[in-house]
Amino acid sequence: MDAAVEPFKARRIYLLLRDRIAGGTLAVGSRLPGEPDLAAEHGVSRVTIRRALDQLAAEGLVERRAGVGTFVRGGALLAPTIVDFSDVFSHLKEMGRRTEVRLLSFGYTQPPAAVAEALGLGPSDRAQRAVRMRLMNGAPFSHLTTHVPERIGQTYSEAELASQPLLTLLERSGLRVARARQSIGATLAGPEVAELLQLEIGAPLLSLTRLVEDEEGRAVEHLHALYRPDRFNFQMQLQRTGADGARRWSPLPPRAANTEETATSRSTRSKRNSSP
Repeated sequence: MDAAVEPFKARRIYLLLRDRIAGGTLAVGSRLPGEPDLAAEHGVSRVTIRRALDQLAAEGLVERRAGVGTFVRGGALLAPTIVDFSDVFSHLKEMGRRTEVRLLSFGYTQPPAAVAEALGLGPSDRAQRAVRMRLMNGAPFSHLTTHVPERIGQTYSEAELASQPLLTLLERSGLRVARARQSIGATLAGPEVAELLQLEIGAPLLSLTRLVEDEEGRAVEHLHALYRPDRFNFQMQLQRTGADGARRWSPLPPRAANTEETATSRSTRSKRNSSP
């Protein structure tokens, strides 16, 4: 059997079993079939099954007991971090408070041409480049690469960036951040990012590029972020707007969305409290 095919087969089995655990088909505490039975069921080698089970065990989804078997664990699936796509800045600050960040690199360099153009930098201009990783409850979910014009980057230190959200540091420097343009796509994890995010090489990732601007329309930060899709997702509340015959879906303003959510929560709590 082609050795290059085995990792892809192992990942297919891993994803299949992971979906069954997440969906409740494999109940908490239940014992999985043995490696020979799983190998026969899926038409793969025992080595492939072992790789898939090892990945599930590494994520805490199953427990492997020597001489006994493999059992589904409870409460292991992590709830994804959710960000409201229409209220970026509020959620950036909140994320800074609720998650752990690890600064992987910090320095000044000439950015790639596309980044330099987006930031309005000249050919010889430098930018402060930082690479960070965010974790929730010790589990990594994002890999962030930021470029900030050198004049702005010099207003904060490496130690400060390691302990405070970049947006907070930008505003502390006197900048009045006003808007951002961002796009979302998909990509595959390269070797370095895969290792940091605890994924296999080639695993799918959410890819986000954001350009932050001040009130004068000057670009002050370029962000390229990679997210594990099983631990992070975006959401947006929509409402129907426009005249009859030309109605469309439009983003619900963040404040209105929060008010509606609060009202719904209060109504739900009221019904629960009044239930016999």
